[in-house]
Order: sequence, then structure tokens, then C-alpha cells
Amino acid sequence: MTLTVPSTTPAATPFISPGRQALDSALFQLDQAADRLHLDDGMRTMLATPRRSLTVAVPVRREDGRMDVVRGFRVQHNTTRGPAKGGIRFHPSTDIHEVTALAMWMTWKCALVGIPYGGAKGGVSVDPASLTTRELERVTRRYVNEILPIIGPDKDIPAPDVGTDEQTMAWIMDTYSVSAGYPVPGVVTGKPTALGGSLGRAGATSRGVLIATLKALPGSPEGRTVAVQGFGKVGAPAARYLADAGCRVVAVSDATGAVVNHSGLDVDDLRAWVQETGGVYGYRHADALSHSDLLELDVDVLVPAALEGVITAENAPKVRARLIVEGANGPTTPEADRILGDAGTTVVPDILANAGGVIVSYLEWVQNLQACSWSAAKVDTRLRELMEDSFDAVTAMSAERGISLRQAAHLIGVGRVAEAHRLRGLHP
Repeated sequence: MTLTVPSTTPAATPFISPGRQALDSALFQLDQAADRLHLDDGMRTMLATPRRSLTVAVPVRREDGRMDVVRGFRVQHNTTRGPAKGGIRFHPSTDIHEVTALAMWMTWKCALVGIPYGGAKGGVSVDPASLTTRELERVTRRYVNEILPIIGPDKDIPAPDVGTDEQTMAWIMDTYSVSAGYPVPGVVTGKPTALGGSLGRAGATSRGVLIATLKALPGSPEGRTVAVQGFGKVGAPAARYLADAGCRVVAVSDATGAVVNHSGLDVDDLRAWVQETGGVYGYRHADALSHSDLLELDVDVLVPAALEGVITAENAPKVRARLIVEGANGPTTPEADRILGDAGTTVVPDILANAGGVIVSYLEWVQNLQACSWSAAKVDTRLRELMEDSFDAVTAMSAERGISLRQAAHLIGVGRVAEAHRLRGLHP
């Protein structure tokens, strides 16, 4: 049985959105796992179908008095193992297909690392860079008002994602708390520590990428060359952590361009340049590089840490890195995955490699529910334990079944969710 979710793309339109491509990839991965788990058609359909999908209109009054209306989304893919959990992204290309795919991946990710959540995702189709701070706050608060009935610390807990940050989470917490009539810090994670955020939450996804990279690298990381695609909230800290571990970060990219220095980039100096100029383009201690050339550099490790679908059937044959660690969600298409596997390239999949963020989000949520605060050392220790245990389980399954790390990770994640469905049964 091939799993599909009906497309809203008009049949006469040849263009397939990146979001639809991401959803097709997610469904393909689910289909593969379902085959290996021998799931029946009913279970396959249940796992492929979001529990709840909400599309809302988000009106925003601009500083000049105009009113624009943008679209917002919240998808709760599965809540069998616990409350829904997933980030909110603000990006102009965000659509319901992308959000559905990301929610599905979050379901398997939470199950894989053993935290009691289901998967969710949210988004608003807007470019945050085009908004003033006050406009961004208005968009955030209005969007939260629209999705208010379906979120909450026991129902669905948002977190930051592309285009959002801890300030966005503070606005969400305040909007929800005002509606409730009392402070509810557990409604979001990734918020400022002054509002109940966890020590160690900032950079948690990137620390998870580091842990996964060090586990996957044979031998010492000293001198291993690294290219990072996406020098943002995941890629930039990951580059710093990898450099601190002894790797030589030779190339990075962001929306403004890509730069390379084969002797190694000074990551701190580059981050200061980005802070000053707004991007890596023109960095004085490196040479310019095209985005496509960065993916094809002869390096030991490639870390795609931006958006979905950047490694495709077209460029996968040119990828020379022997290890790919997916800091982003869905950066590799199924066709590219097959090509990389045939070439002997090891890919640490997104639902494992970038799970550090949701792990520490879970730890923050637990602290909020218990009205306590843990040390950064305690949080980091628990993050490392969960990441390393999950990595070991995936590599063991991969070796036992003779399958890729991605297939093994999905086999574990999907299998745990399917088992939870069987145990709970159907009501009525």
C-alpha cells in the first residue's frame, strides 16, 4: 500500500511546492518502515493521517495603517504517546504540506529518543525580516489567538523554529496566560530563562548535532574537515561546537552566500561578521563559493542545517563528504538518499541528528510542570545520555537488519508509535 495525502495543488499546475515534496518524502519513509513492520492498511492510514490540521487567517496591521492577511497553520500529527510537540516557523514558503511533513517527522523523532510526546508543527506564511518588531508581535499574538483552543501544556506545546526565537515564545506564553488568567510557563518551550526557560536550551539542537557527529566519526575528530550549509540558529552553534571538538570548519553558507577557507574558518570571527553585516557574504577571511559548490566540497563531514530538500537526485552524485549529519529536517530527498547509500556515504538522519532541541524542550517542560530549575550541567548530561542511547539503538538496528541509519531510525520510531496505538485501541 502506498501512502498518500490528497494534494491541494491544482492538477494543471506542474510546479510541486517544496512543502509537498517534503510531505511526499515523509510518506515514503513511513511506507518503508510500515513494510518492514508488516503494518496493516488501517494502521498505515492512521499513521499517515494527521490527527488535527488547522489553517487560519492572520490579519496584521502594518505601521503605515495597512492591513495584510497571512496564512497560519498548526498540525497535530499524532498524540498517542503524549501531548503534541513541535516548533512554529515564520517563513514565506511555509504551507500546510510542509507543516504536515514536519509534524510527522516530529512524531517519529519523539518516539525514537523516548520522550512522551506526539508530533506537531506550526507556521505562518510570512517573512519576519519584512516586519517591524511591533508587527511581528502582532502577527504572533493574533496567530496564537487563532490556535488557542488546541494548544496548552497538556495538549500541544510549541517551540521556536525557523524565523522564531525565545522572544516569540515569550509573546506566545503571555498571550496564552492572559487568556487563562494566570501564568502558564509550560505552554511553550525555548522561552527566556527569566520566564521559566531551561538552562541549556539555547544551542541544544546544535549540541545534539555535535554528539551525533562524534558518535558517527570513526576515530578522532581532530583535523576532520566540515562544511555547514545554513549558518543560522542550528548551523552557527554547530560549527562552533565542532571547531571546539577539534574539527576544521572550512565552509559555511546562509541565505546571502557561501564562503570557504581550506585552512579553516575562525567561527567566532565569522559570527561577529554576520552580526555586523547580516550574512556571511563578503567575509574578508574567506573566498566566495556558490551554494551548490558547498554541498559538493571534498570534506569529511557535511552538515545541512537549513531547510528541506537541498540534497537531491541531481546533486547527490556530486556530494563527496563521507558523512552527512542532518541538522535540518528533511534536507535529503529519498532519491538522493538512495544514491548516497549506493555510494557508501553515511547519513545520520534528521530525526536522530537534530533531536537535541526537542530533548531539552522536554526537560524544560518537565521543570515547568514541577516548578523547579535544573543546572545546565544536569540538562546537558541528560541530553547526552538520551542522544547517545538513541544513536546506539539506531546503529544496532541498522547492523542487525542490514539497513541504513535512516531506515533503522524510522523503524524504531514508527514501531513505537504503532505499538502505542495497539495498546490503547480505538474509542469508541
